Amino acid sequence: MDLIQNHVTALVSSADTLFILLGAIMVFAMHAGFAFLEVGTVRHKNQVNALVKIMSDFGISALVYFFFGYWLAYGVTFFDSAAVLAENNGYELVKFFFLMTFAAAIPAIISGGVAERAKFNPMLIAAALCVGLVYPFFEGLIWNGNYGFQDWLAVNFGAAFHDFAGSIVVHAVGGWIAFTAIIVLGSRNGRYRSGRLVAFAPSNIPLLALGAWILSVGWFGFNVMSAQAIEGISGLVAMNSLMAMVGGIISALVIGKKDPGFIHNGPLAGLVAVCAGSDIMHPMGALLTGLVAGALFVWLFTYVQKKYTSFDDVLGVWPLHGVCGLWGGIAAGIFGLQSLGGLGGVSFVSQLIGSLAGVSVAVIGGFAVYRLVNHFIPIRLSEEEEFNGADVSIHKIGAINVNNQ
Repeated sequence: MDLIQNHVTALVSSADTLFILLGAIMVFAMHAGFAFLEVGTVRHKNQVNALVKIMSDFGISALVYFFFGYWLAYGVTFFDSAAVLAENNGYELVKFFFLMTFAAAIPAIISGGVAERAKFNPMLIAAALCVGLVYPFFEGLIWNGNYGFQDWLAVNFGAAFHDFAGSIVVHAVGGWIAFTAIIVLGSRNGRYRSGRLVAFAPSNIPLLALGAWILSVGWFGFNVMSAQAIEGISGLVAMNSLMAMVGGIISALVIGKKDPGFIHNGPLAGLVAVCAGSDIMHPMGALLTGLVAGALFVWLFTYVQKKYTSFDDVLGVWPLHGVCGLWGGIAAGIFGLQSLGGLGGVSFVSQLIGSLAGVSVAVIGGFAVYRLVNHFIPIRLSEEEEFNGADVSIHKIGAINVNNQ
């Protein structure tokens, strides 16, 4: 019996390791989606910069999260011997890989908001501070129970804050940090003339669409594998992710009047919003969550672009991740209730407080990081560099070699 038990334990451990490894690989692949979504949206003279930023941000994020961020969030370091780290099939190492891909999404989100006018090195420094300090502080608060915040919510409002896959922890935090960075940098030159909006059309709709498809597919790893163990896998999470994605598509299609940019961001809005409650909602609740998220993105992106001339959010990351993420945290406290077909175990008040706490940490931390970096190393490209484009100004090469055409 002991032999059988040992084999079962080894099988479960190896299965859990493989499960979360596949999730990590899927979320890692999503960063290609972030890259191509930005490449297709920015002007041709900034396409190389978009690609290089996402790759470089990922590398910097992995380093700072390995040495600082993961330690701050979970109190875990990797200074043991390889023999210790490899125990249980190296599950803890793969868990780090999985959660690191979440952390690396923060600068990828920010990148889309401040595209076309930011210097390279100062943005890398800011990304390191966000991933090493701001993000893991809130991550640990919610997903590791640090500082007693979750216990306080449970005692006073009947349930802790529920964020299964990061509507608030990842997306709202990333979106609201981007909000602060956009304000610090200001709008792109030539974006507004005589107080009127000058539209910069996306440079490549097929690449934009490719990015949206990669993100949408990878999101099922983002959500389903957030169970972090094979016994926790749930078809409900997959179904809710699907329905929210579809809801986002439909509302963006209708409200966005067949605009390809809106249609391809619609599913992402729905998926951002459903992350928090994907494990407890009824599929119809997930559909409604996605419908609202898609509408929120289209309406708010359009309104802000026309109304606030100094707020230039190139990819619409604040409405997409910041606002739809905020909606997702609150929606989990609505459609997760048993009275509305959910599995229960959530409190609307806790969801509201936890969601606003995420926004507060992101805004305070974001302004602190970007104003501090900008004070010592100005983040904004010069007017001439911005006119020439970040590709030539920073990387000394364009996306297309016209001499070979």
